[in-house]
Amino acid sequence: MSHSQVHNHSPSTEFIAGAKAIIPLVIGAIPFGIIFGTLAQSSGLSFVGAIAMSALVFAGSAQFIALGLLATKTALPIIILTTFVVNLRHLLYSLSLVSHVQRLSPFWKFILGFWLTDEVFAVAINRYHKSDRSIHKHWYYFGAAIFMYLNWQVCTVIGLTLGHLIPNASNWGLDFAMSVTFIGMVIPYVKNKPMVVTVIVSGIMALITQNLPHQSGLIVAATAGVIAGMVTQKINK
Repeated sequence: MSHSQVHNHSPSTEFIAGAKAIIPLVIGAIPFGIIFGTLAQSSGLSFVGAIAMSALVFAGSAQFIALGLLATKTALPIIILTTFVVNLRHLLYSLSLVSHVQRLSPFWKFILGFWLTDEVFAVAINRYHKSDRSIHKHWYYFGAAIFMYLNWQVCTVIGLTLGHLIPNASNWGLDFAMSVTFIGMVIPYVKNKPMVVTVIVSGIMALITQNLPHQSGLIVAATAGVIAGMVTQKINK
C-alpha cells in the first residue's frame, strides 16, 4: 500500500479498522466486565452506582480495587486516592501519545484522554507507530476506544442483572487473570528506559509494601514507579 493511499484513508475507514483491531482484547475483557457487575452490589454499590462507575470511571483494575476497598468498608478518601494513584500509569501512556495527538483540538484530546485504557493504548500506539502518513489515526484510536467502552458497559449490566446465576464468582481467580492480562498487554510496549524503570520500581515497591493496611502499598508502589519513570525520562532528555 502506498503512502498516498494510506494518507487518503477516511475517518470511517480508520474507525472501523480500530474497532476490528481491538476485538481480541474486547473478548478478553468480557468476563471481567461481567464479574465486576456481579460483585458490585455485594460490595456495597447500588445498581445505579455500579453502572455509573463503569460509565464514568471506565478503568477495570481501578474499579475492582475500589470494590475490594468498599467491601472492607475502607474510608472514601483512601478509596479515591488509591484508585487515582493506580491510574497514574496513564501519565506514561500519555507521554507516549502526546506527540501524536498534539495537533488535535481540545475536544478530541479530552475524549481520547477519557477513553485511554490499557487495551486502547496497546492498539492505538501500534497504529501511531506505523510509518504511513494518515492524518486520521485518531479515528482509529476512537474506534478502538468506543468498542471497548460499549463492551464494558454492556458486560457490567449483564453482571448486575444475571450475575446471581454465576456461582462463587469471587472465587474464580480473576484477580490473577487480570494481572496476567495486564502484563501481557503492557510488556511488549516497555521498550524505553523510563518505562523499564517504572515497571521495576513499581514491582519492587509492591513487594516491599504489600502488608501495609488498606492496600495502601498500591499507592506507594504506583507513585514510586511513576516518579521514577518521569525522573528517568527527564534525565535522558
